[in-house]
Amino acid sequence: MVSFNIYEAKTQLSKLIRRVRAGQEVIIADAGTPVARLVPIEQPKTPRVLGTDAGKIWIAPDAFDPLDGDDLKPWEESALFPEPSKRRNPSPGRPVRRRRSHRGTRR
Repeated sequence: MVSFNIYEAKTQLSKLIRRVRAGQEVIIADAGTPVARLVPIEQPKTPRVLGTDAGKIWIAPDAFDPLDGDDLKPWEESALFPEPSKRRNPSPGRPVRRRRSHRGTRR
């Protein structure tokens, strides 16, 4: 939210409208006291009409048939779904914490 006095708002109205179109809220003040708020107008929502896409979309007749061997092979390969690593790599830039033994000496 940004605030402008009346004189600035009058001289820079087109810039303020661009900000409002971008989704920003603009406050107009008179001697530092807020008197108006510029906000984007919400476009009226049109009701959805069922059946307007009839004939534009189609589904292949075999879309829900079970996959055969050639189509199923990539899903069964281990490269597609690798096993999670057992050891977690520390993120870069993050200091590595070292464990201390019960006597307080470093390993």
